[in-house]
Amino acid sequence: MVIIRYQTATGPALGLVERHAVHTLEGDLFGHFSQGREIGELQDVKLLAPIAPGKIVALGRNYAGHAKEHGADVPQEPLLFLKAPSAVIAPDDPIVLTPLSQRVEHEAELVLVIGKQAKNVPEGKAWEYVLGVTCGNDVTARDLQRSDGQWARSKSFDTFCPLGPWIVTHLQPDEIGDLGISCRVNGAMKQMASTRDMLFNSARLIAYITAAMTLFPGDIIMTGTPAGVGPLKAGDTVEVEIEGIGVLRNPVIAP
Repeated sequence: MVIIRYQTATGPALGLVERHAVHTLEGDLFGHFSQGREIGELQDVKLLAPIAPGKIVALGRNYAGHAKEHGADVPQEPLLFLKAPSAVIAPDDPIVLTPLSQRVEHEAELVLVIGKQAKNVPEGKAWEYVLGVTCGNDVTARDLQRSDGQWARSKSFDTFCPLGPWIVTHLQPDEIGDLGISCRVNGAMKQMASTRDMLFNSARLIAYITAAMTLFPGDIIMTGTPAGVGPLKAGDTVEVEIEGIGVLRNPVIAP
């Protein structure tokens, strides 16, 4: 099942996509819902970020190659940080560079969308708490990340969290554990790996995070980025693609 969030004349709405046709989502996204009436073709709706998260929990250095390219140690336990929900933007919305940074970089990531309240979840039951998965770009002001000594500001500028294009619910845990993940800038491949390369898999992350904090429906987990991160400049187009999910595309503009 493919879930979208799209713009209407009266505000955001949720829909289900079947064979490129958009249908209304009837019921509760985090409870029981069903497919409603057809409203048109996917190409004719304005997609929004597929979720408006209350909390963004993100992972640092969850791929050994990414840790190596920054000369950083591979963590012995998941390295968590929080990213401001106000950074979220939709597919095709612009990433706006900031004059406070001289090096803003892309980070392609698999994103888990939490479907029900989760606290102290054992790894074996982690997938019972996941609504689905989507693509994310953990845009980062790299120079500020290094100079600040902590990551909140560098990760949380407005527009620094593109999400989308939709939430996919039908992938099985073993499939999610081995998905190709890539990033292209102006068509040139910059990142290419598989989610099997994660140091800590998705179930482990859910268990680890919920041992510390409660996750609520709509919260997201950004599971880390593989090697190959690099700078973005005004005029670029950056694309995050994850096998079985889709392509998240955003232009980059000057402030």
